[in-house]
Amino acid sequence: MNYHNRIFKVVTNTDNGDTSSETTFHYKQEGNILTSSYSGGNIVSGHLLGIVDDDGNIDMRYHHINTDGEIMTGICQSTPETLEDGRIRLHEKWKWTSGDQSSGKSTIEEIV
Repeated sequence: MNYHNRIFKVVTNTDNGDTSSETTFHYKQEGNILTSSYSGGNIVSGHLLGIVDDDGNIDMRYHHINTDGEIMTGICQSTPETLEDGRIRLHEKWKWTSGDQSSGKSTIEEIV
């Protein structure tokens, strides 16, 4: 699975997350290396860096600055699902490595 030049929006997130339906992710991929910039909603500016395995699963690290002026960091494991219309949905399990160190789940979907 290749995520290059795909754009994703948040569909769901647990209450302790910073992202929302206003957050947009712009994915780039070279080989198995994934990068993304993201912003919107409570996110002023963010970046992620990940490794994509042969099944399209992503092991990533992220950091961003939120609208409270905090630098937040975390880890995330994303599992892909291909929707009937060909778009990709990612099921994510994440954990803050800053702040309260809590964890959560989110879902993002490709937009066209």
